[in-house]
Amino acid sequence: MEQMPSSSRPLRIGTRGSVLALAQAHETRDRLMAAHGLAEDAFEIVVIKTTGDRILDRALKEIGGKGLFTREIEDALLSGEIDIAVHSMKDMPTLQPEGLVIDCHLPREDVRDAFVSLTYGTISELPQGAVVGSSSLRRRAQLLAVRPDLTLVEFRGNVQTRMKKLEDGVAVATFLAMAGLARMEMTDAARGAISADEMLPAVAQGCIGVERRADDALMARLLGAINHHETALRVAAERAFLAELDGSCQTPIAGLAVLEGESLWLRGEILRPDGSEVISAERRGPASEGPAMGRDLAQELRGRAPADFFEES
Repeated sequence: MEQMPSSSRPLRIGTRGSVLALAQAHETRDRLMAAHGLAEDAFEIVVIKTTGDRILDRALKEIGGKGLFTREIEDALLSGEIDIAVHSMKDMPTLQPEGLVIDCHLPREDVRDAFVSLTYGTISELPQGAVVGSSSLRRRAQLLAVRPDLTLVEFRGNVQTRMKKLEDGVAVATFLAMAGLARMEMTDAARGAISADEMLPAVAQGCIGVERRADDALMARLLGAINHHETALRVAAERAFLAELDGSCQTPIAGLAVLEGESLWLRGEILRPDGSEVISAERRGPASEGPAMGRDLAQELRGRAPADFFEES
């Protein structure tokens, strides 16, 4: 017989230690409490420091890409140190370790990017040659596509760190995810949200995924009660698109799926790192065929891209 989580045997939730990561872990806990009538002391938040959190002075592409924010957490899950892991899905590699699954997604937050500056209100207001900070190859490439005059500098760290860098004059503007700001109740930090038509978001931006061991029947049942079906459909299409492109932190890729009744509208975009070329396309079809649409869209974009398209500029 399954033993439900309790104060004597709490469900251990693994997470990174940033303010945003903890907010996501708390949201997961609160949804599980509400769905199953569990008390707060039936849960334990376990903070795990990842390589990506420890090394902040180098670009992600130089130290290994997306898995840097997940590897240690997934190791803890596989070893039984934690019962579930809470992730920002845009940080997740498309391939998961053997024995782990993500079949629970929380309702998706605002997918848009936020323009953040202490001085300027929009991208168009930035003066010629202004210094903008971003660690995202996607955002850098999208920005350079419309403003090749700007100077881009590496800008890693959590939201609080990046805001401090703006105050210190390291850059005059940066970008954050509206979803993260909303979850931390910090949307006032943004000068405004950037339309997805102007800056297509990262694949799965705004989505929280909860990972478990594939053979853990109790966690499967508990998490099944809080899975948000519409978000899962959208993320499945976007991540299939990313996987087909073999997307990583070294590849500027954007993608967004939107549900329109029973149909899905999927947009995808690949960019040269210097923003000099952007190739985009879209698909519409039944929501149930999202992954197939994602793969088909990726194949079209790859087929239209020159052989050297993904090489560093």
